[in-house]
Amino acid sequence: MSRLRAANRLRAATGGDEGSVLPLTLGYAALALIAVLVCVDGTSLYLGQKRLDGLADSAALAGADGFTLSLVDGEPAAVLTDAAVRAQAEALIVEVGGDAVLVDAGTPDGVSSRVTVAQEWRPPVLTLFVPDGVALEATATSRTALR
Repeated sequence: MSRLRAANRLRAATGGDEGSVLPLTLGYAALALIAVLVCVDGTSLYLGQKRLDGLADSAALAGADGFTLSLVDGEPAAVLTDAAVRAQAEALIVEVGGDAVLVDAGTPDGVSSRVTVAQEWRPPVLTLFVPDGVALEATATSRTALR
């Protein structure tokens, strides 16, 4: 009995700390949940940019296939035009691009195709710490050559 009384007196002297762990646990759980949600959104943004990079690469490669054969100094050459690059890139973007848009497509030197595509990224999980939308853009260059 005396031990029980001593424990009760000690608890009363220290002010009683019952229930003080619960707010800490709830606070840490909220921080962990916020961290997980921000990581999910960050991963989604990264994957969205990589998808757009792949689409730009594909569109530039398709644009490089829009060459016309011509003779330059008596030898065959693949020549690109801005209109042909744009037509090929637009066809690919319409077919597989989803909501991506073709910003620019052309040829800087008659041998390479340069394509720029853009898309609006929206987070899959809305949080207070992540913007509602981010404009993504990707540019790719592909070169054509005859051997």
